[in-house]
Amino acid sequence: MVFNEIGIMEISRFNMSHCVVVKKIIQECAKMKMEKMVLNRFNESDGWGEINPVTLSSDWSRVARLLTLAGLSVVGSLGNVYMISAVMIEDHLKKRGNTFIVNVALADLLITGVVMPASAIVILAGLDPATEVCNVQWFLAILSWLVTVLSLAATAAENYSRLCLSPETYARLTTRRVTIIVLSIWAVSIIVVTIQQIFNVGPSYCKRPSGILLYQAMTASIFFILPALLTTFYYAKTIMQVRLARTHPSFKPPVAFGWDYSLMKTNMYSFCLFFLFWVPFGVILFIDSVKSISPKLFYNLAWIALSKSCVNNFLYCILDRHFRSAYINLFHYCCCKTTVTFSRRTREVARPSGDVRVHIIPGYNMYSYTSPQRSGRECTKVTSGKRTSANRPPRPHHNRDVYEL
Repeated sequence: MVFNEIGIMEISRFNMSHCVVVKKIIQECAKMKMEKMVLNRFNESDGWGEINPVTLSSDWSRVARLLTLAGLSVVGSLGNVYMISAVMIEDHLKKRGNTFIVNVALADLLITGVVMPASAIVILAGLDPATEVCNVQWFLAILSWLVTVLSLAATAAENYSRLCLSPETYARLTTRRVTIIVLSIWAVSIIVVTIQQIFNVGPSYCKRPSGILLYQAMTASIFFILPALLTTFYYAKTIMQVRLARTHPSFKPPVAFGWDYSLMKTNMYSFCLFFLFWVPFGVILFIDSVKSISPKLFYNLAWIALSKSCVNNFLYCILDRHFRSAYINLFHYCCCKTTVTFSRRTREVARPSGDVRVHIIPGYNMYSYTSPQRSGRECTKVTSGKRTSANRPPRPHHNRDVYEL
């Protein structure tokens, strides 16, 4: 009897220990399964496809991804810098209202100058999955997106007031007010994006949370649909009023009006280009909060949306004559005049002052000459009249210094 009780106790103890072991195994399996699901959601899995939100699809070779990102970064950054510089140096583009165009270029420069180079660095360093880098990239991407949306709406309103309202009304848009509007756009955008990142209440490029469809709908209505409707309204109203004014025989606008109207249409095409690149990713972002989407489709559309920052500056170069002229002059200035050369001849004891040839860009008057000899000859021309080339003494070519900058 005693042996039976001892046997029963041992069996019970064995069963209890066995249950504990089985329970631990089940917990470990559940934990591993959860970690695998999170990893698959973020980076790579058998059913989701191999893709990283920072470094593109692993179907491409490492060199191909690196060259693609580096090329987009260089071309996009150079184009955005050209776009900003064009507004600063082109005479017709030096208007306070074009500050909003510069603001769009600055927002694009965040993508081409920070987000894309960061991905290239991650590929070189071999960081995978680079969660911290992904969070920073998403913060800058959504910040650039929001600044662009608000700046496009401000550009449409400014174009309408410039073309359709009286000069007195447009004069109220002073440089100070334009500066306040630009700073307000950046301040509002930074505050909204920071709140979203801190409280994790918005759509995320990295974590892809679900169940936030209502919040996404409210956010999109305030910060995307409403500015888009205002932008469309101002452009449509401007086009209708200009076409109506052109029907009158007495309507003879100055040449500058035609240039401003052409720039307005280019701004409108830039707005359409923004829609073309970002709307597909926005639709997928909404669907992903309800139903899981293939990460390959999700992140490919995301990178297509980001690549808009590399294309917008070329749109202005193609469609607007003043941007195109400024781009050409900037190219010649940066690429064809990159060195400083000094051409010197042998000097005599009595050396006359030479001509100075200076390369300058304001107004695109590429060269300017100044010298005492030339000034003296000009004064002589005024007093003695025109000289023929036969009576003019030959100009000595020695003792001449040419400074080419």
